[in-house]
Amino acid sequence: MVEELDLETYLCISPNEFIIYLFNKKNLTNLYIDKIKLNNNSDFIDFNNLDKFLEKNIFKLEKLAGNFIKNIYLVIDNKEISQINFGIKKKNYENIIDKKLLQNILNDAKDLFRENYQNNHIMHILINRFFENGNYHLSFKDEFSGSYLCVEFQFKCISGNFISEIIKILGKYQVELAGCLDNNYIKNYFTDERIEHSVMIYKIQNGFNENEVKLISKNVEKKGFFEKFFQLFS
Repeated sequence: MVEELDLETYLCISPNEFIIYLFNKKNLTNLYIDKIKLNNNSDFIDFNNLDKFLEKNIFKLEKLAGNFIKNIYLVIDNKEISQINFGIKKKNYENIIDKKLLQNILNDAKDLFRENYQNNHIMHILINRFFENGNYHLSFKDEFSGSYLCVEFQFKCISGNFISEIIKILGKYQVELAGCLDNNYIKNYFTDERIEHSVMIYKIQNGFNENEVKLISKNVEKKGFFEKFFQLFS
């Protein structure tokens, strides 16, 4: 019997296709998959068809899982996804650039985004590179040194109104939105690997990209700043 904690549900949506996976995290396999091609001539998601697709599949998923589906990870392929790039520079008053300074920069970046893009839902926060005293780095090292640190960010986000529509539809089936991911980012990250789409989603969702900042709920027990990847409280 598959334990409930071993399962995740992924709902992939685009104007022309819906896919749903019931994914076994323990052995990285699909317990269930269903997809539908849509005859949609626009670039927008048809929410009525999405509702029908979920109505068709949620009961099947719950019967197979032996439990209610409580939450779903949404994977979006849509032109409404925006990409915003900016950098944050902070002076360093210590000899070593440490994780505390980086954490302060991460918090500043999130606050700056929230202030300027209030009606947007953050999907991914990616760190493109680090810059200290004339030197660029693609990953963070524990022993940077320098008088300042600049971090270049890429925020992937989508309209809060779009997410509200999704939440409304999921609510009809007593399902909560666990997170949102950008399908193009996922596929581009694994462009040289031949692995299942659902495995790609699982890996990105669970911190495979070490330069992605993960937003986690404040009520989750704090595990330390760096375990497998950057974390930032939402």
